[in-house]
Amino acid sequence: MSLPAFAELLERLIFSPGRNAKLALLGRWFATQPDPDRGFGLAALAGDLSLRSAKPALLRALIAERTDPDLFALSYDYVGDLAETIALLWPESRGEKPPPPALSEVVAALDAAPRAALPGLVAAWLDALDVGGRVALIKLVTGGLRVGVSAGLARSALAAWSGQPVAAIEEVWHAIPPPYLPLFAWLEGRGPRPDPAEAPVFRPLMLAHPLEEGDLERLDPADYLAEWKWDGIRVQLAAGPGGQRLWSRGGEDISAGFPEIIAALQGLHVVADGELLVLRDGVVAPFADLQQRLNRKAPSARLMRDHPAAVRLYDLLFEGGEDLRPLPFATRRARLEAWYARHAPPRMDLSPLIPFASFAELAALRDGARAAGMEGLMLKRRDAPYLPGRTRGLWWKWKRGTLSVDAVLMYAQRGHGKRSSYYSDYTFGLWRPSASGGEELVPIGKAYSGYTDEELVWLDRWIRRHTVNRFGPVREVAPALVLEVEFDAVQPSSRHKSGVALRFPRIARIRRDKPAAEADRLETLLAMMARR
Repeated sequence: MSLPAFAELLERLIFSPGRNAKLALLGRWFATQPDPDRGFGLAALAGDLSLRSAKPALLRALIAERTDPDLFALSYDYVGDLAETIALLWPESRGEKPPPPALSEVVAALDAAPRAALPGLVAAWLDALDVGGRVALIKLVTGGLRVGVSAGLARSALAAWSGQPVAAIEEVWHAIPPPYLPLFAWLEGRGPRPDPAEAPVFRPLMLAHPLEEGDLERLDPADYLAEWKWDGIRVQLAAGPGGQRLWSRGGEDISAGFPEIIAALQGLHVVADGELLVLRDGVVAPFADLQQRLNRKAPSARLMRDHPAAVRLYDLLFEGGEDLRPLPFATRRARLEAWYARHAPPRMDLSPLIPFASFAELAALRDGARAAGMEGLMLKRRDAPYLPGRTRGLWWKWKRGTLSVDAVLMYAQRGHGKRSSYYSDYTFGLWRPSASGGEELVPIGKAYSGYTDEELVWLDRWIRRHTVNRFGPVREVAPALVLEVEFDAVQPSSRHKSGVALRFPRIARIRRDKPAAEADRLETLLAMMARR
């Protein structure tokens, strides 16, 4: 498969926002493209392709040799995307172009080339490609495709194309490296299903439905067990003769960021479901503390000491080579407790069950969840097997209510992918007394979701009309627009000027009716934090 074919796929994915449209595009691509290129393309889309990346600085240096720096700066500010800007400004080669490279050729060359050869290699490919091919190449080698395809969606597309269950694909996915030749052979009926054997692969997680008004009336409390919904991130532990892994809920391998958890898995043969937390003397730290550990490939000894990670266990999926998922939850829970009593692994403990006789008792506990630092409650049917995905009626999440403030828009930045033409990332703040005796805005968070497409267009126009300053791709706007911001929690943060950080902020509505001077003050938010 030539790189231009991959470029065409990326472009179609960007301009096909619907899930079904993306699934159809990926299925057609799997069916028409040859090995190994389709496997490398799949790995790139799923974020599983490890390449010797060309840093943005290298690409900036290449384009600086070929165009005026002021023209590049102006163009980048207008376009808002580095790959598109370089692709459009790259001068066309004189004379006959060499044939464009295949995707597998790019992967092999990047893997083999010494670092000093990267600039010449990338420049030669850019010379051989058209604008679309250049965009695809730059996004590929910088590792930022941003076309709205996650690893989960890619696996769903494989399932829709092949007719195999997505759960079956997920269970072998991590045992096969790109370009996934045995996987495609199985999906096309040319070979057996790959056997992960004792490899510590990811098993699809069971998910819960939000508990809505009226749901409790149809449930019998005797059928359910209850536990806290802890404020961390859901993870899966996998350990056995083939190694040890820590997986996020989306199947991302986060083992490198938590070496102390991997060390605690040594010598075990188990797959368990749990919540990753920062624990100090058994007390769960705020989520902001865990955020200090996330997205780090090699945490320092000091970071691990100051933010000690642990896993609070929910469920047992495999014990030894035995698959426990078909068993009822109550049975698996008993097996988990017995396993934990035998092994008592460090960096782990059990999520306690909450005794209750009625849902009214649980409702009272839920009302106090925020003060206790919990996200809410979980209800799990005693007889529920462990099924991948979200099966209604088996697991329920009964979350605490959200919080909200009226904040003032301060800064805006362009988005990525289909939003690269719009200012869609918003920084907002609250009022507090200034050193001069007046009032000043201090930023409290950033959000890029919650609004409709129509509201996005309106916001983009408002931002362009009310810009008062620019800082590269960021626009500062006049303090005149109020946004109602919803969030799950507020926590102290030394990284922000306001001293606080919001958990999962999103735009609830645009308060065009409210003057900016009447937006909330910082002490309102601090009072919410004091009551948690």
